[in-house]
Amino acid sequence: MKPGRAHEVRLIGGSWKRSTLPVADRPGLRPTPDRVRETLFNWLGQDLSGWRCLDAFAGSGALGFEAASRGAAEVVLLERDTGLARSLKASKQRLAAAAVTVETADALAWMARCAPERFDLVFLDPPFDTDLLAPALARATKLVAPGGFVYLESGQAPGELPAGFAPWRSGRAGAVHHVLWRRGYTPPHDSHGPMT
Repeated sequence: MKPGRAHEVRLIGGSWKRSTLPVADRPGLRPTPDRVRETLFNWLGQDLSGWRCLDAFAGSGALGFEAASRGAAEVVLLERDTGLARSLKASKQRLAAAAVTVETADALAWMARCAPERFDLVFLDPPFDTDLLAPALARATKLVAPGGFVYLESGQAPGELPAGFAPWRSGRAGAVHHVLWRRGYTPPHDSHGPMT
């Protein structure tokens, strides 16, 4: 991709299926691949009506807009890059995405001051070449309501489960590891639960 040239990702489900989101040429910006997004929303179910979601490292907004497209009642997109935040706000306006709020903010600082148990689903997909995943996870787990989920996407296998969470689903697509952990879920004693 040539410097300064934008490309786009396409939403894969819900009311905005096939709508596009611009992707700027920024270091570390790597939208969740279509195949991974499709897998994730198969895990979660296609109808997220009433869910409250946080996309902590929004970038292109692909994960957050996918959730809103599937009926989420509230989706907060955090993005500290002002240019990317402007682009997210333009996408919100173009899609008339009333449930979406864009915050130009540092994800770690924003999550540190957020009320606990506010969200049903938190997406964590920081740039792979940073060490943000562990501190972000520590803050995000406090924001997940009982029965809710935290989704992690990284370039390496995730570490230890946070206290109070259990594995729900996991997968790998090329170099991308993606896992879904659920708060307060206990797998049946006679199986390994619903992990794949």
